[in-house]
Amino acid sequence: MDVVMLSRIQFAVTVFFHFIFVPLTLGLSVLLAIMETMYVRTGNEMYKRMVKFWGKLFIINFTLGVVTGITLEFQFGTNWSRYSEYVGDIFGSLLAIEASTSFFLESTFIAVWFFGWKKVSKNVHCMCIWLVALASNMSAFWIIMANAFMQNPVGYKMVEGKPQLNDFFAVITNPYGIGEFAHTVSSSWMVGGIFVLGISAWHLLRKNEMELFKSSFKIASIFFLIFSITTAIAGHHQGQIAAKYQPAKLAAMESHWETGTNVPMYLLTWPNAENTGNAIQALPLPGALSILAYNNPQAKVIGLNDIPKEDRPPVLPTFITFRLMVGLGSFFPLLGIALFAWRKKIEEKSFVLKVLPWLIPLPYIAIMLGWTVTEVGRQPWIVYNMLRTSAAASPIEASMVVWSIVAFTLIYTFLGLLDIYLLRKYAMKGPK
Repeated sequence: MDVVMLSRIQFAVTVFFHFIFVPLTLGLSVLLAIMETMYVRTGNEMYKRMVKFWGKLFIINFTLGVVTGITLEFQFGTNWSRYSEYVGDIFGSLLAIEASTSFFLESTFIAVWFFGWKKVSKNVHCMCIWLVALASNMSAFWIIMANAFMQNPVGYKMVEGKPQLNDFFAVITNPYGIGEFAHTVSSSWMVGGIFVLGISAWHLLRKNEMELFKSSFKIASIFFLIFSITTAIAGHHQGQIAAKYQPAKLAAMESHWETGTNVPMYLLTWPNAENTGNAIQALPLPGALSILAYNNPQAKVIGLNDIPKEDRPPVLPTFITFRLMVGLGSFFPLLGIALFAWRKKIEEKSFVLKVLPWLIPLPYIAIMLGWTVTEVGRQPWIVYNMLRTSAAASPIEASMVVWSIVAFTLIYTFLGLLDIYLLRKYAMKGPK
């Protein structure tokens, strides 16, 4: 493999591993803020013990997330220096804002919150966790807006062959980024919900701390239901944004080859990119793709055969990951409705309590699938219609990247096992 593909593999390994920690940080911080608010309002010590228990797991996840995130940004200089040189005026400013505002705000107040139980008032302490939740999610906003410029470049002018920022407001209101942010944050909050539900179920099955974990389950069931639904809605909206700004991505997601109006969606489809068509194409829903993409059955949907071969994304991986993501995204609201309905007598549902801990990885998997669709579906561009991925990698030897991939994989495997060990240990230990 050449240096471009190796650099892509390395970045995928590091970013996907880092993103194991990010969704739980975003979602669990908000749940902690809600729980502590209930403690402040009621004075019930059970809620305080609840916050301390879930807060310990939050700190473990947050700490390892910071460690894995630091090395990630270095790759823009080591592996993608030509990309950094090309879009540094825009991309760099957004990452600088994220680090100097959101990350520092988050890091400062998480320390005050963790060590300040007996040093500040209850109201100030509660305010700290709300600021942590706000800063964590604002950090996601700035990073996603940087990614959105790669998906839909806006707010720039070309100076000496490079994009230069000339409209900061356009960059931070990029419609592609707003859709990405809504979809990412709502799915991350859903992760926080299923995490609390799964661990609460484990303890309820064993009759541990029944009041605390029943209350945790009730809070998380409402939270999970709300954001499983908003994730599905935001995902549909993001699909329409992709149809507008990246028609090649939509065509690859649906393995749609021929441009037309009143385009059907086939329930049974399998791509055959080599023959520029589908090997299987059956059970059409008339006009469904036009409606889903543009809310109009007569809307024209561009097919892959009208896009130059060199500009088409990889069809099969985009198609498969999109369908797996949609399948999981359709399952979560159904699960949320069931858990919400059972929340008052969940201790009687032993089968559900046994299964729930094993469902914790599913929202993580769905998020990873979604980002695979986003990034693979943008290829062959690193900045859409402006800079090809093949022109963005650093001029370094492929062997150097091979060794760094091996090193990152070993280090991240260790950190991943450490995270699982610590979370499992303290989750099973309970609020002692």
